Amino acid sequence: MKTILLLLIGFGTIISCTREKVTPIDPNCTVTISFANDVMPILEAHCISCHQQGNASGGYDLSSYNAIAANANAVIGSMKANGYQLMPIGGPALPDSTIQKVKCWIEQGKLDN
Repeated sequence: MKTILLLLIGFGTIISCTREKVTPIDPNCTVTISFANDVMPILEAHCISCHQQGNASGGYDLSSYNAIAANANAVIGSMKANGYQLMPIGGPALPDSTIQKVKCWIEQGKLDN
């Protein structure tokens, strides 16, 4: 039993160490960010389970472009814990490159592309 428990803990540690692909941070936002290809997948992976229509935790429904664009400052603020509770709840914070991607999308005018 002890061996099985140790194996499960070790396996859990290995899995928890895997992270999403880290991309270089573009501080100048020179690459156009696509809502459909870049932003929405981030929110689907990390936010939508708690922030969707009918289950809008904290009052934020992030299941559509219009809702996300309207709440963009709260989204980025919560990713950075800048005036908002750090999200995803329970942490850890998303990688800087992921946050920067959302930030660039906002700075580029929150395009519905």
